[in-house]
Amino acid sequence: MTYLKTSEAIAKLTPQQRHVTQEGGTERAGSGELLHNKEPGIYVDIVSGEPLFASTDKFDSGSGWPSFTKPIVPANVDEIRDDSYGMIRTEVRSAHGDSHLGHVFPDGPRDRGGQRYCINSASLRFVHRDDMEAEGYSEFLNQIEEN
Repeated sequence: MTYLKTSEAIAKLTPQQRHVTQEGGTERAGSGELLHNKEPGIYVDIVSGEPLFASTDKFDSGSGWPSFTKPIVPANVDEIRDDSYGMIRTEVRSAHGDSHLGHVFPDGPRDRGGQRYCINSASLRFVHRDDMEAEGYSEFLNQIEEN
């Protein structure tokens, strides 16, 4: 599959999705529709469709945002130094869609690598395991466990 940022994809975004992905915004903690999702599948960039995270790597960090221990395809996630708001953080962006996703912090589960990818629901689209093959994501089925 080819993953691209297109004007058509941008035009379909809700105001919240546009604010987060295109303007580097952040959704209010606890407000994201994917925060409590426990279904098996993958999370893809809402703009480009590139696969970003697997449900297998999702965990409840208590932060108010969906959190993951690692990207499903590391090359699809760019990490960029962010020194805004007087803090030094690492911003996470999709490589092909150039969407702002959130930030990564070194306070994740130690037994799973120690990383916490803190991601805005508004930047993601969830693809259920049952739909992955039809949507062209069958190569990732082996990384998804039934919950």
